[in-house]
Amino acid sequence: VQLQASGGGLVQAGGSLRLSCTASGRTFSSYTMGWFRRAPGEEREFVARIDGSGGYIYYADSVKGRFTISRNGTKNTVYLQMNSLKPEDMAVYYCAARLIGSHSYRYWGQGTQVTVSS
Repeated sequence: VQLQASGGGLVQAGGSLRLSCTASGRTFSSYTMGWFRRAPGEEREFVARIDGSGGYIYYADSVKGRFTISRNGTKNTVYLQMNSLKPEDMAVYYCAARLIGSHSYRYWGQGTQVTVSS
């Protein structure tokens, strides 16, 4: 599986961005998709994940109520809608995929930079 993330950019605090991550292959529904981020000098942290059917979604507390993860099986794409962005959301965002039933993310996208100005 190859993952291609896009949609990052510069936004003012309070603004919105939508990240996209498109996966290659024909078994998109077999993968739980996740978004992670890494801020400068920080460890990579979990942001959100969605299972293959889209029926199970989980968010980090820091983004709950502001970010929404979704997926489109027809387009093999997972999205992260980010609203009410804060300076502390600034990071490189990565999408990742793990086979349903697996405990680790095996496939990672290249990352997309999100910059939030205060």
